[in-house]
Amino acid sequence: MEAGEEPLLLAELKPGRPHQFDWKSSCETWSVAFSPDGSWFAWSQGHCIVKLIPWPLEEQFIPKGFEAKSRSSKNDPKGRGSPKEKTLDCGQIVWGLAFSPWPSPPSRRLWARHHPQVPDVSGLILATGLNDGQIKIWEVQTGFLLLSLSGHQDVVRDLSFTPSGSLILVSASRDKTLRIWDLNKHGKQIQVLSGHLQWVYCCSISPDCSMLCSAAGEKSVFLWSMRSYTLIRKLEGHQSSVVSCDFSPDSALLVTASYDTNVIMWDPYTGERLRSLHHTQLDPPMDDSDVHISSLRSVCFSPEGLYLATVADDRLLRIWALELKAPVAFAPMTNGLCCTFFPHGGVIATGTRDGHVQFWTAPRVLSSLKHLCRKALRSFLTTYQVLALPIPKKMKEFLTYRTF
Repeated sequence: MEAGEEPLLLAELKPGRPHQFDWKSSCETWSVAFSPDGSWFAWSQGHCIVKLIPWPLEEQFIPKGFEAKSRSSKNDPKGRGSPKEKTLDCGQIVWGLAFSPWPSPPSRRLWARHHPQVPDVSGLILATGLNDGQIKIWEVQTGFLLLSLSGHQDVVRDLSFTPSGSLILVSASRDKTLRIWDLNKHGKQIQVLSGHLQWVYCCSISPDCSMLCSAAGEKSVFLWSMRSYTLIRKLEGHQSSVVSCDFSPDSALLVTASYDTNVIMWDPYTGERLRSLHHTQLDPPMDDSDVHISSLRSVCFSPEGLYLATVADDRLLRIWALELKAPVAFAPMTNGLCCTFFPHGGVIATGTRDGHVQFWTAPRVLSSLKHLCRKALRSFLTTYQVLALPIPKKMKEFLTYRTF
């Protein structure tokens, strides 16, 4: 879609209905995820099942000009044909999903060849967070179970890998903790982060791997150091439970979504609140019964960092331009729970309470040279480092996203 156009529904996937289950129980799609290289899509379709689907889907569903690196030879090193859809039976309700960065560093692949007795995590892997507190690690290419990680005492609600490829995995749980796992060391648990007083709903690692954000059923958001695994600060500003968070691609911004109907955009380095995006109902309710009808469920950044997508209980998917206070596009969707952008842009995937997945067109824009320069600089400069540069004030304001 062009900027300003409404999202179009490209495709909708629906689970089969197994007769042995009560269909209305545990059918939610709590998580959807694309692999970082855009070659796979994972979908927790309810009833303990995760579907792994090669991307793109059938050609008729792909918008004109859309390209995805899905059926290339790197996915099929032994020439066995196109990757096939896989069904992972996790044995428990699946709440969280996360793909590893891929491919793994050559040193890791070499190490794996010389240690055949250790599970090989050198290929693309998928982590699944389960209802009983376990985390299961799967090899995507084969669908084989590689590891089971135990430690959490309740539902594992969210998972996040470090983008650097180090195979450090962070898990967020209803047991009010986050745990850090090293998959290079047989899935060893290396840290437990405590401090939340409610269920932890969401965890997100900054693309520069320096920070971890966690959101629980609380009004504040926690920022942790990924180097020392200590708390950096709490971000205060929401009026109700924060349920979703995401970093911008250059790590310079953090967005948080709450049941208070607001998304807040923060500078994670200074803790400064830069902007609030309020979700106003298009059609006001007839009475006062639906006080929380615009409660947020999910927020995510687009891959180039110019747009946000949000899912709310008012049955709308909204797309926001970074520098505008009102949505640039809406799409009707019922019972939405989660959303994520395709890593090469152009598509948003959303999951719903009835176990469905929908794929929508997303804005495809050519980033300005100014934004590309800002993104490149902010990928390795903190806000304080930018402010210390001997450059004009207006340039500093632009580089620190203060020009809204």
